[in-house]
Amino acid sequence: MTPRQRTVFVVAVLVGGVSAWHALAPSWQVPLPTWANRPEERLQDFRDALYFPIREFLAGGNPYDPAAMFAQWPVRQDFNLYQPYHLLLHAPFALLGYRTGAIAFSVCSLLLLVALAALAAHAVRRFAPFAVTTAVVAALLVTSQVGKAQLYVGQVNPLIALGAAGALLARRDRPGWAAVALALAWLKPQYGFPLAILLYARGSRRVALTGTAIAAAASLPVVALLVVRGGGVGPFLDVVAANLTHARATDYGAVDSVTAQRIDVAAVLFRLTGWAPSGIELVVLAVVLATTVWLVRRLDRDGETPVADLLTCLTVVVCVVHQPGDVLLAVPALVALCWWRERLVTAAVLALAVPFAHLYTVDSAVVSALGPRAAVTVDGVAVVVAWCLLVVRSTRVRATRPVVAG
Repeated sequence: MTPRQRTVFVVAVLVGGVSAWHALAPSWQVPLPTWANRPEERLQDFRDALYFPIREFLAGGNPYDPAAMFAQWPVRQDFNLYQPYHLLLHAPFALLGYRTGAIAFSVCSLLLLVALAALAAHAVRRFAPFAVTTAVVAALLVTSQVGKAQLYVGQVNPLIALGAAGALLARRDRPGWAAVALALAWLKPQYGFPLAILLYARGSRRVALTGTAIAAAASLPVVALLVVRGGGVGPFLDVVAANLTHARATDYGAVDSVTAQRIDVAAVLFRLTGWAPSGIELVVLAVVLATTVWLVRRLDRDGETPVADLLTCLTVVVCVVHQPGDVLLAVPALVALCWWRERLVTAAVLALAVPFAHLYTVDSAVVSALGPRAAVTVDGVAVVVAWCLLVVRSTRVRATRPVVAG
């Protein structure tokens, strides 16, 4: 490293360390869950989507049953249809006391963010020193709103984002590892399904099929146990139906909710127009996926893999229900395109930076100026605009290929 690079590295480590300490603080400051403090936002996803669902599973129950979860545990949200292997993968955190488990989980999530930064550094290792880029990206992540929110709320997104990004980066050179990474991305089906479709379309059929098979095989023992416990396949499917019914009834993630922070096309369309026709989410899923399949094949043939990777990541988060923190999976592709000299690509990168910069002070300013509805809409608009810019750019016929800085 040059003297300037060493300086940047030291500053990034110091800034990242301070930001990491503040981001981890909620894990030891959050009060122990009770029926009275269920509205508590600190570590709410750790509480509602990990700790108590696994406790219910270990106690012999079915955590996918909303009635059972709300009756027996101090949770605010139902346990969504995460892949069943989640109940085994994260069981070590639920075997601990609540606060100890929360701290351990938050530290692991922080390390996963650093690993995601390392993936980004690996993607641009030809242009910048690995250690410097890792330190800078990690510091930006834990300082940004998207990064801090993962630790504040206790989400599993860092693991899923690492899996999704890893599958994209390793799909050609290390397809076996890419398949394992995709299996991790399948933890939430709204990540795994579109990503598997796009990987298959881009020629990584072995990765798409093997990764999906690994996720299914890992979940099968848990499903079998739940079926046996519940008295058969019929009662288990009834629980799944009840889970889906509850998800449609709550305003937590619904399209027509003015409070849910969704960034997918269907939700953004409703926020901007007030229009949400029946079945729009399925239409959006089909149209966005079909459009991207056509474009990424073309981009790969033209040797524009970085653009195809970012378009793939954006498609995953705009085609189906997603929230601002889910853009984490695009970090390596986003960093790679920072060196791409092309106007529309640069505009897309800047638009995608909006959720990361949506800090508390920014949110307060937006709420004061435009109201709470605008505050929960701006991130989604920015991400959809980024996707549209890449779509427009990818459909253009250019006489010359883009110039990449080196």
